[in-house]
Amino acid sequence: MVVGEITQQRNLVIIGGGPGGYTAAIRAAQLGLSVTLIEQDRMGGVCLNKGCIPSKVFTHAAGKRSETAHLREIGIGEGDDTFNLNKLQSYKTKVIDGLRAGVENLCRENKIEIIRGKATFISVDRIGVENGHQFDIFEFKQAIISTGSSQILPPISKETGKRILLFDEIFELEEVPEHLIVLGHDTIALEVASSYAAFGAKVSILLSKNTDLPFDESINKELMRICKKRKMHVVKDVDVVTTNELDNEITVTFQKPNDVHETIQGSHLFVSEGRKPNVEPLGISRFGIELTAEGFVKVDGNMQSSIPSIYAIGDVTEGPLLAVKAIKQGKVAAEKIAGGKPEADFTFLPIVAHTIPPVASVGLTEQSARDYEIDIRVSQFALRGNGYATITGKKEGFVKVISDSTTDLVVGIHMIGEGAIEMSGSFVQLLEMAAKEEDITFPTYAHPSYNEGLLEAVEGLSGQAIHATPVRTRMQRKI
Repeated sequence: MVVGEITQQRNLVIIGGGPGGYTAAIRAAQLGLSVTLIEQDRMGGVCLNKGCIPSKVFTHAAGKRSETAHLREIGIGEGDDTFNLNKLQSYKTKVIDGLRAGVENLCRENKIEIIRGKATFISVDRIGVENGHQFDIFEFKQAIISTGSSQILPPISKETGKRILLFDEIFELEEVPEHLIVLGHDTIALEVASSYAAFGAKVSILLSKNTDLPFDESINKELMRICKKRKMHVVKDVDVVTTNELDNEITVTFQKPNDVHETIQGSHLFVSEGRKPNVEPLGISRFGIELTAEGFVKVDGNMQSSIPSIYAIGDVTEGPLLAVKAIKQGKVAAEKIAGGKPEADFTFLPIVAHTIPPVASVGLTEQSARDYEIDIRVSQFALRGNGYATITGKKEGFVKVISDSTTDLVVGIHMIGEGAIEMSGSFVQLLEMAAKEEDITFPTYAHPSYNEGLLEAVEGLSGQAIHATPVRTRMQRKI
């Protein structure tokens, strides 16, 4: 290692070029700041290269694959019905490379300095960057930590083989698994299970003890129904004891609440349970930065840590480990450093899953509303009553709306069905603007469209939904 003789001066240094990091860099540059971004791997981070984008390439393909029967019904694709995973992998690489090149070009156009290497804090205002035999020291005025998170390896996968797959491996397979066992209950676990089932794999889902799917109880119930319909085997309340990996299969042994041990054999096991913030390698804890018990950097509403010169965004902070959170936090941190008065409020952070059909959840669930002792009305409109869903052959799912019966304020919107993720932006806006039921029922909606499902769900709160029978609307009173 060769240590640089001169400490170089920088204004704003951002560590990590993922969605939060490069967003913060571009926003800061737009505001006239001189920005240096340090990335030890590829621009775009885990999200672009191994996570969000690869997984959505797969869910997109799986969604198209699931349309085969309907396409034949309308006279399309009546010939070859093959699926080529290698072509999908090539397409995935093309998409990732194109998006990464776009990010790199945006950084160049915004005159952002990109330095390759591994960053470590030397003091509260100095960072060392190691790249091979090169080691440079930078003194900064402000720094933003955006180093993301990494998967916590459970005891069963400390030494992973070909058949135990983690988050960054599941989308690299060259063949569709014969029988994929999925251990996990988060959105990635659901997307992986849904996608590979559409590709033709037999899928089993193991839900660990004291865990449930991450949505409103009605959505969770519907997901279980769909899993059963598509012959995906779901086992709840399991405590995995051991795994035994052979050349051609893997056996998972788990314990049920009744202390009975059961086994399941599959060709592959995908593990999606737990992630930890990438903070420790930075060495920042030596300087007294305040961390949570789980190791996340504590920040205020402007993303500033307990050390005034250091900000933190994304997965290294508390809250859902989502790119959308990192992107918003990156903008807020940059604007605060530039002298603005920004605000980040994740009360109505959308939680989505690109399953088949997709899911979007915003605001209070029915259970959380009960927990807050809110006197609520609940309406659920089934998409089979929607004209456009009938046209497209995507009638599974519903829109669920929860409102405060005292004020008529809508406090939660949840949807499982085609268009859910695209419509989630409207759900967020409505809740952010404190919309009342009338604010949603007053405007006109395109016909035919999936959007009409939201209208009828809200109309159902007062028994006015045209395409739903009266029994689909019910009143919930606080106990």
